[in-house]
Amino acid sequence: MEKDNFRLRIRLRHIHCFLAIAQEGNLGKAAERLRLTQPAISKTLAELEDIASCKLFERDRQGARLTPQGENFLRHALGVLEALDAVSDSIGLDPRPESAVVNIGVLPSVGADLIPTALARFRRSHPLARVAIRTAANAPLLDMLKGGTVDFVLGRMADPHMMAGLSFELLYVEPLALLVRAAHPLASATGVSLGDIIACPLIVAPPGTVPRHRTESLLQAHGLELPSHCTETMSVSIARQLLLRTDAIWFAPSGTVREDIAQGALVSLPISTKGTEEPVGLLLRSDAAVTPVAKDLLRVLREMAAERRLPGER
Repeated sequence: MEKDNFRLRIRLRHIHCFLAIAQEGNLGKAAERLRLTQPAISKTLAELEDIASCKLFERDRQGARLTPQGENFLRHALGVLEALDAVSDSIGLDPRPESAVVNIGVLPSVGADLIPTALARFRRSHPLARVAIRTAANAPLLDMLKGGTVDFVLGRMADPHMMAGLSFELLYVEPLALLVRAAHPLASATGVSLGDIIACPLIVAPPGTVPRHRTESLLQAHGLELPSHCTETMSVSIARQLLLRTDAIWFAPSGTVREDIAQGALVSLPISTKGTEEPVGLLLRSDAAVTPVAKDLLRVLREMAAERRLPGER
């Protein structure tokens, strides 16, 4: 009887409300997104939890967090909307070109290299599509992907417990580089060591990120520690400007500033960074259907990654 009651009482507005709260993590923001009042959102959520006979969110001053039951509900709720999209596609209700949307999550260090050129190619066949790009560290991006906020993520493989329900497709592997401006005192020096490097102002990724871990591991392998005077940032634009204007050294994948290196504005110091290789790839939800427009952007990214790989890696 409980299943029959659930089927009879559940409505799409309940699903939309639940997903908005799960993706925003806040009832007020969910209300803004759905153009409803917060009391209306609270009422709809209360109805849904009554229908489901369980608590789907833990609410406090920090926002709304999914309960274990809410996590299970989320996975299937996304499937409901995707199934409806598939039905509309099957009967010819394709979205108008101007309403096609691709939501992608991108690591800043990866996106600066691939996304601009990929979008230029993508626009040739989808000039009216809307592309929404969200940048963050890898862990928040995976949360967005699991919550359905983004269609896919251009990022890195994570620990197994974070990859539940997700798939990873390797695009390429890239080690860290020690980047400086062309006029940096060490750019033309010979016999530069990591000891010389850490005496300079350093720019590194924040703690908890893969590039930061690789940076610390590289130094530790040579008996060194990351000094306390570092500048920590995920922002490619800020790090790039600091590099161009100061004698700072940036620990980052060289692809992040590929064009600057090609033009001679920045250079990579001849220091071995073997062992810092980072796998970069596409992350998708294992149980999700990707829209045709998102598939086209994925195809472009795969093509570009293939062009970037060395002949021996293909």
